[in-house]
Amino acid sequence: MLGFRSQMPWSGAAAAAPGEPMCGDAAAAVVAARKGMETPLTAVAEAFEELARRMEADGGELRLGPFGDTCALVSVLFSCLGMAFRFAEIEYVAKVNDLIGAAKSYGTLNDILDKDVENDCVKKQGSHARNLRRVRLGLGLIKVLFEQFLSTQECSLYDAATTAYGQVCAPFHSWAVRKAVGAGMYTLPSREQLIVRLNETDCSVQKEMRRYIDASSPIIDYIDNLFLSRNISLDCLGCGGLVDAHPDSLRRVMCNV
Repeated sequence: MLGFRSQMPWSGAAAAAPGEPMCGDAAAAVVAARKGMETPLTAVAEAFEELARRMEADGGELRLGPFGDTCALVSVLFSCLGMAFRFAEIEYVAKVNDLIGAAKSYGTLNDILDKDVENDCVKKQGSHARNLRRVRLGLGLIKVLFEQFLSTQECSLYDAATTAYGQVCAPFHSWAVRKAVGAGMYTLPSREQLIVRLNETDCSVQKEMRRYIDASSPIIDYIDNLFLSRNISLDCLGCGGLVDAHPDSLRRVMCNV
């Protein structure tokens, strides 16, 4: 599962410039990720469980290579959410791509933060540290969405996604971006359609979403603590939420034009 880097089209490609959609790369990445993944949610949950075990075995250190490989799989979950989260998928893929490339030079997440702190570029757009923060937001967005989805049997995907976006990304987005995302929420699949896309059942989807929530939580907490231990405010790094694009670029992406 963690040998994902060599299979992914974006692993050797340059990340797109902020605001430039990576439609072709993102689509190719999803196609590659789906190969051998009959149940993508299960595959992602298993990968994060393995990543958490590796972190524990490494004395609490999180190695950048396995982290990038595991996070790459999450793009499939964004894809299953459809056009409403296309903006998040494209930005997420670009940021993961940067971290996968950085793994050639840095061993751990600690290493990239130390280097960016040394170079005083933690908050600089395009820095590894800032991209790490964006990837963490993507992981958190899926986690909160799943938590909401599981909260009641009656919770629609629209309600779950709206709440998740409001908690994780909306505080960092402008009014124009929030409005564009809100409009896109109406294109979300139904609760039943999502379960079918994930190739799960009503019963199994609850188990696998819970596995992702439990396995990703220590990873998310670890990343937050890396920043906080260096007295780096998480809010100042989240000024663009998951997306760095201009609202007009966001609308074009979500409208697929």
